[in-house]
Amino acid sequence: MTDQRIALVTGANRGIGLEVCRQLAGQGLRVVLTARDPGKGEAAAQRLAGEGLDVAFFPLDVSDPAAAEAARVWVEGRYGRLDVLVNNAAVYLDERFNILDVPLATFEATLAANLYGPLHLCRAFVPGMRQRGYGRVVNVSSESGQLSTMGGYTPAYAISKAALNALTRAVAAEAGRAVKVNSVCPGWVRTDMGGPNASRSVEQGADSIVWLATLPDSGPTGGFFQDRRPIDW
Repeated sequence: MTDQRIALVTGANRGIGLEVCRQLAGQGLRVVLTARDPGKGEAAAQRLAGEGLDVAFFPLDVSDPAAAEAARVWVEGRYGRLDVLVNNAAVYLDERFNILDVPLATFEATLAANLYGPLHLCRAFVPGMRQRGYGRVVNVSSESGQLSTMGGYTPAYAISKAALNALTRAVAAEAGRAVKVNSVCPGWVRTDMGGPNASRSVEQGADSIVWLATLPDSGPTGGFFQDRRPIDW
Protein backbone atom coordinates (compact mmCIF):
# COMPACT_ATOMS: atom_id res chain seq x y z
CA MET A 1 0.00 0.00 0.00
CA THR A 2 1.37 3.41 -1.00
CA ASP A 3 2.05 6.19 1.53
CA GLN A 4 0.90 8.81 -0.98
CA ARG A 5 -2.69 10.01 -0.82
CA ILE A 6 -4.94 8.49 -3.49
CA ALA A 7 -7.59 10.64 -5.17
CA LEU A 8 -10.37 9.83 -7.63
CA VAL A 9 -11.97 12.58 -9.72
CA THR A 10 -15.10 12.00 -11.79
CA GLY A 11 -15.88 13.72 -15.07
CA ALA A 12 -12.23 14.58 -15.44
CA ASN A 13 -11.33 14.32 -19.12
CA ARG A 14 -11.76 18.09 -19.58
CA GLY A 15 -12.59 21.37 -17.87
CA ILE A 16 -12.63 21.69 -14.10
CA GLY A 17 -12.17 17.97 -13.49
CA LEU A 18 -9.04 17.81 -15.61
CA GLU A 19 -7.58 20.84 -13.84
CA VAL A 20 -8.38 19.34 -10.43
CA CYS A 21 -6.45 16.21 -11.45
CA ARG A 22 -3.53 18.36 -12.56
CA GLN A 23 -3.43 20.37 -9.33
CA LEU A 24 -3.85 17.37 -7.02
CA ALA A 25 -1.16 15.40 -8.82
CA GLY A 26 1.02 18.51 -8.74
CA GLN A 27 0.74 18.41 -4.94
CA GLY A 28 2.01 14.83 -4.89
CA LEU A 29 -1.22 12.84 -4.83
CA ARG A 30 -1.70 9.77 -6.99
CA VAL A 31 -4.77 10.54 -9.06
CA VAL A 32 -7.35 8.34 -10.75
CA LEU A 33 -8.88 10.34 -13.59
CA THR A 34 -12.28 8.97 -14.54
CA ALA A 35 -14.55 9.73 -17.46
CA ARG A 36 -17.49 8.16 -19.26
CA ASP A 37 -15.72 8.14 -22.65
CA PRO A 38 -12.74 5.73 -22.51
CA GLY A 39 -10.93 7.30 -25.46
CA LYS A 40 -11.16 10.86 -24.17
CA GLY A 41 -10.39 9.81 -20.61
CA GLU A 42 -7.32 7.81 -21.55
CA ALA A 43 -6.04 10.66 -23.72
CA ALA A 44 -6.48 13.13 -20.86
CA ALA A 45 -4.66 10.87 -18.41
CA GLN A 46 -1.81 10.36 -20.86
CA ARG A 47 -1.56 14.11 -21.34
CA LEU A 48 -1.12 14.66 -17.61
CA ALA A 49 1.28 11.74 -17.34
CA GLY A 50 3.29 13.41 -20.10
CA GLU A 51 3.59 16.41 -17.77
CA GLY A 52 5.29 14.13 -15.25
CA LEU A 53 2.20 13.67 -13.07
CA ASP A 54 1.08 10.42 -11.41
CA VAL A 55 -2.30 9.97 -13.10
CA ALA A 56 -4.08 6.78 -14.13
CA PHE A 57 -7.37 6.35 -15.98
CA PHE A 58 -10.44 4.32 -15.08
CA PRO A 59 -13.62 4.40 -17.20
CA LEU A 60 -16.58 5.45 -15.07
CA ASP A 61 -20.12 6.38 -16.03
CA VAL A 62 -21.51 7.77 -12.78
CA SER A 63 -25.10 7.27 -13.95
CA ASP A 64 -24.51 3.49 -13.93
CA PRO A 65 -25.34 2.19 -10.42
CA ALA A 66 -22.87 -0.70 -10.76
CA ALA A 67 -19.97 1.54 -11.77
CA ALA A 68 -19.16 2.81 -8.28
CA GLU A 69 -18.57 -0.66 -6.90
CA ALA A 70 -16.45 -1.54 -9.94
CA ALA A 71 -14.38 1.59 -9.29
CA ARG A 72 -13.92 0.65 -5.62
CA VAL A 73 -12.73 -2.84 -6.50
CA TRP A 74 -10.27 -1.48 -9.08
CA VAL A 75 -8.91 1.30 -6.87
CA GLU A 76 -8.46 -0.91 -3.83
CA GLY A 77 -6.89 -3.63 -5.96
CA ARG A 78 -4.36 -1.20 -7.40
CA TYR A 79 -3.71 1.19 -4.50
CA GLY A 80 -5.17 -0.47 -1.42
CA ARG A 81 -7.52 2.41 -0.54
CA LEU A 82 -8.99 5.74 -1.59
CA ASP A 83 -8.32 8.91 0.42
CA VAL A 84 -9.96 11.64 -1.68
CA LEU A 85 -13.17 11.51 -3.71
CA VAL A 86 -14.10 14.46 -5.93
CA ASN A 87 -17.62 14.13 -7.32
CA ASN A 88 -17.27 16.49 -10.26
CA ALA A 89 -19.16 14.76 -13.09
CA ALA A 90 -22.47 16.41 -13.97
CA VAL A 91 -24.92 16.96 -16.80
CA TYR A 92 -26.84 20.11 -17.75
CA LEU A 93 -29.76 19.12 -19.92
CA ASP A 94 -32.64 21.52 -19.24
CA GLU A 95 -31.52 25.02 -20.20
CA ARG A 96 -34.70 25.72 -22.16
CA PHE A 97 -37.24 24.35 -19.69
CA ASN A 98 -39.04 25.48 -16.55
CA ILE A 99 -40.26 23.28 -13.71
CA LEU A 100 -43.71 22.86 -15.26
CA ASP A 101 -42.59 21.60 -18.65
CA VAL A 102 -39.20 19.90 -18.23
CA PRO A 103 -39.57 16.31 -19.54
CA LEU A 104 -39.51 13.67 -16.83
CA ALA A 105 -36.82 11.76 -18.74
CA THR A 106 -34.59 14.85 -18.61
CA PHE A 107 -35.19 15.15 -14.88
CA GLU A 108 -34.36 11.50 -14.31
CA ALA A 109 -31.17 11.64 -16.40
CA THR A 110 -30.03 14.74 -14.52
CA LEU A 111 -30.62 13.18 -11.12
CA ALA A 112 -28.92 9.95 -12.21
CA ALA A 113 -25.66 11.78 -12.93
CA ASN A 114 -25.74 14.72 -10.52
CA LEU A 115 -27.21 13.09 -7.41
CA TYR A 116 -27.29 9.31 -7.60
CA GLY A 117 -23.78 9.12 -9.06
CA PRO A 118 -22.22 10.87 -6.04
CA LEU A 119 -24.47 8.87 -3.72
CA HIS A 120 -23.28 5.55 -5.16
CA LEU A 121 -19.64 6.63 -4.95
CA CYS A 122 -20.00 7.83 -1.37
CA ARG A 123 -21.57 4.52 -0.42
CA ALA A 124 -18.72 2.67 -2.14
CA PHE A 125 -15.81 4.63 -0.65
CA VAL A 126 -16.81 6.47 2.54
CA PRO A 127 -17.13 3.35 4.74
CA GLY A 128 -13.48 2.52 4.04
CA MET A 129 -12.42 6.10 4.72
CA ARG A 130 -14.29 6.06 8.02
CA GLN A 131 -12.73 2.74 9.02
CA ARG A 132 -9.20 4.00 8.25
CA GLY A 133 -9.77 7.35 9.97
CA TYR A 134 -9.06 9.61 7.00
CA GLY A 135 -11.00 10.84 3.99
CA ARG A 136 -11.91 13.88 1.95
CA VAL A 137 -15.08 14.05 -0.16
CA VAL A 138 -15.77 17.09 -2.33
CA ASN A 139 -19.13 17.40 -4.06
CA VAL A 140 -18.97 19.93 -6.87
CA SER A 141 -22.23 21.84 -6.65
CA SER A 142 -23.38 25.17 -8.08
CA GLU A 143 -24.91 28.47 -7.11
CA SER A 144 -27.95 27.14 -8.98
CA GLY A 145 -28.41 24.76 -6.06
CA GLN A 146 -28.65 27.49 -3.42
CA LEU A 147 -32.14 27.41 -1.93
CA SER A 148 -31.71 31.01 -0.78
CA THR A 149 -31.67 32.29 -4.37
CA MET A 150 -33.31 29.48 -6.36
CA GLY A 151 -35.81 30.36 -9.07
CA GLY A 152 -37.39 28.40 -11.90
CA TYR A 153 -34.45 28.43 -14.32
CA THR A 154 -32.87 25.08 -15.28
CA PRO A 155 -35.04 23.27 -12.73
CA ALA A 156 -33.65 19.75 -13.08
CA TYR A 157 -30.06 20.95 -12.79
CA ALA A 158 -30.84 23.32 -9.90
CA ILE A 159 -32.81 20.73 -7.93
CA SER A 160 -30.13 18.11 -8.51
CA LYS A 161 -27.50 20.44 -7.07
CA ALA A 162 -29.68 21.35 -4.09
CA ALA A 163 -30.12 17.64 -3.48
CA LEU A 164 -26.36 17.14 -3.81
CA ASN A 165 -25.90 19.73 -1.06
CA ALA A 166 -28.35 17.81 1.11
CA LEU A 167 -26.36 14.64 0.39
CA THR A 168 -23.23 16.44 1.57
CA ARG A 169 -24.86 17.22 4.90
CA ALA A 170 -26.19 13.70 5.36
CA VAL A 171 -22.90 11.96 4.52
CA ALA A 172 -20.91 14.38 6.67
CA ALA A 173 -23.15 13.53 9.61
CA GLU A 174 -22.48 9.81 9.19
CA ALA A 175 -18.82 9.90 8.19
CA GLY A 176 -17.33 11.26 11.41
CA ARG A 177 -14.91 14.16 11.92
CA ALA A 178 -11.95 12.34 10.35
CA VAL A 179 -13.72 12.26 6.98
CA LYS A 180 -14.32 15.78 5.67
CA VAL A 181 -17.36 15.98 3.37
CA ASN A 182 -18.10 19.34 1.76
CA SER A 183 -19.87 20.96 -1.17
CA VAL A 184 -18.25 23.61 -3.33
CA CYS A 185 -19.43 26.16 -5.86
CA PRO A 186 -16.66 26.74 -8.41
CA GLY A 187 -18.45 29.75 -9.92
CA TRP A 188 -19.07 30.49 -13.58
CA VAL A 189 -16.11 28.84 -15.28
CA ARG A 190 -14.97 28.86 -18.90
CA THR A 191 -15.67 25.23 -19.79
CA ASP A 192 -17.83 23.44 -22.35
CA MET A 193 -20.70 23.72 -19.84
CA GLY A 194 -20.00 27.28 -18.72
CA GLY A 195 -19.25 28.68 -22.16
CA PRO A 196 -16.53 31.03 -23.44
CA ASN A 197 -17.95 34.15 -21.78
CA ALA A 198 -17.71 32.86 -18.23
CA SER A 199 -15.80 35.04 -15.80
CA ARG A 200 -13.50 32.41 -14.30
CA SER A 201 -10.66 30.28 -15.60
CA VAL A 202 -10.53 26.55 -14.93
CA GLU A 203 -7.61 27.20 -12.59
CA GLN A 204 -9.81 29.50 -10.50
CA GLY A 205 -12.69 27.04 -10.64
CA ALA A 206 -10.50 24.21 -9.41
CA ASP A 207 -8.87 26.11 -6.55
CA SER A 208 -11.49 25.64 -3.82
CA ILE A 209 -12.06 22.04 -4.86
CA VAL A 210 -8.39 21.24 -4.41
CA TRP A 211 -8.35 23.15 -1.11
CA LEU A 212 -11.23 21.05 0.24
CA ALA A 213 -9.67 17.85 -1.10
CA THR A 214 -6.49 18.51 0.89
CA LEU A 215 -7.91 19.97 4.11
CA PRO A 216 -5.95 19.47 7.31
CA ASP A 217 -7.49 17.43 10.12
CA SER A 218 -8.73 20.66 11.70
CA GLY A 219 -10.64 21.60 8.55
CA PRO A 220 -14.42 21.99 8.22
CA THR A 221 -16.94 19.34 7.27
CA GLY A 222 -20.58 19.51 6.20
CA GLY A 223 -20.22 22.96 4.62
CA PHE A 224 -20.81 24.76 1.33
CA PHE A 225 -17.91 26.86 0.06
CA GLN A 226 -16.87 29.23 -2.70
CA ASP A 227 -13.44 30.88 -2.93
CA ARG A 228 -12.46 29.02 0.27
CA ARG A 229 -15.23 30.76 2.23
CA PRO A 230 -18.59 29.43 3.47
CA ILE A 231 -21.67 30.45 1.49
CA ASP A 232 -25.40 30.11 2.10
CA TRP A 233 -27.17 26.88 1.28
